Parts: sequence; structure tokens; C-alpha cells
Amino acid sequence: QLQLVNSGGGLVEAGGSLRLSCAASGRTFSRHAVGWFRQGSGKDLEFVAHISFGGRHAYYSDSVKGRFIASKNNAGSAAYLQMSSLKEEDTAVYYCAAADGRIRSGDYESSQKYIYWGQGTQVTVSS
Repeated sequence: QLQLVNSGGGLVEAGGSLRLSCAASGRTFSRHAVGWFRQGSGKDLEFVAHISFGGRHAYYSDSVKGRFIASKNNAGSAAYLQMSSLKEEDTAVYYCAAADGRIRSGDYESSQKYIYWGQGTQVTVSS
């Protein structure tokens, strides 16, 4: 069974950068599409990014497009979310998640399609 551990969160000033990591144990990411989600205080879970099964394609929410880059190492057991030009509204707990195999293009943003979840890591952006 795949287990995920999030790390890399912290406090950063607006305009700064952070890189979040997602470490897998039990398996590599080679057989799993990966997603990133976030949840701000008092808010619903929000889709951030999806990395395809093969790791070659990424899809982003409009709110982070052009500022965040998602990637995964299929041969290994790590996925990343590089965040730049951070804004106060990016403040949230960030989660990585993995599906069993592929997710079809219409379902990238659905949290229900991802079976395995990390514990989350807090990102706080100050003005």
C-alpha cells in the first residue's frame, strides 16, 4: 500500500517561494497519478495541481497557473510542488494525493479520485 508524507511547508513573505515535497513509501509513483490540494482555514478543500500517470503532463487550477510547478519522479518515490510568487491567499494546509493508476482528464480536480493522502503541511504567506 502506498503511504505519503508531506514536508516543506513554512512561513514565507508574499512574493517568495517554497518547495513542497511528497515522499512515498511502500511503492514508487510509477503507477500513480498525483494531485495536490489545499485547504485554507474555514474553507473547503481546493484542487491545486495534477501530474499525469507518466509524469509528463501537469494541469493546474487557474489560481496557481503560471506560479506553481508540479512534478514527480516516477523512478523514485517523490513528488514536488514548486511554488513561486506566493500570495496571502495561498495560505493553507497543502496535501499531496495519489490515485490508483490514471485519472481521466475530466476528473483531475475531484478529490474522490485520489485514494492515498499525505498528512498535509502548513504554508503561511505573510504580507
